[in-house]
Amino acid sequence: MTHTHKHTASNPNTHCRTVTARPEGKDKRAGYSLLEILVVLAIMGTIVTLVAPRLFSQLDRSKVVAAKAQAKTIKLALNSFRIDFGRFPTAEEGLEVLVKMPSDPNLQSRWYGPYLEGDFPADPWGNPFHYELAKTDDRGGQTTPKIVSYGADNAVGGKGLNADIAM
Repeated sequence: MTHTHKHTASNPNTHCRTVTARPEGKDKRAGYSLLEILVVLAIMGTIVTLVAPRLFSQLDRSKVVAAKAQAKTIKLALNSFRIDFGRFPTAEEGLEVLVKMPSDPNLQSRWYGPYLEGDFPADPWGNPFHYELAKTDDRGGQTTPKIVSYGADNAVGGKGLNADIAM
């Protein structure tokens, strides 16, 4: 009787695997060392300190542009009010007359507002716009009134972001 014996080496479906031992002293879990994390945090901090001022200056410049645009919109509303009334708002009426009907019944019939939508806007820094009345020139005509934002510091004068923005 002949007996056939198959060896695993001759079986094509069997693979030989080598097991290597881990070097001693190494943890089985993979991860980052504290030093590597600190280096990455230092690099990220450096990048933030270089990029952040540029982003914030861009934001500040956009507030100046927005303040100018809002002031122009208010001037357009003032001109519409002037067409209806033949004059600009008085100091007593102020800029609120552009969004709220006057309480004087004689003026209510000529008021075709609101001349601005919603509530009266604040400047981009959250401060109110200021209304400088129209003045009478040498020939008896009126100059146009000014709409002023006092800038980031909300104080008269200033330089840079604190400069007044007048239209």
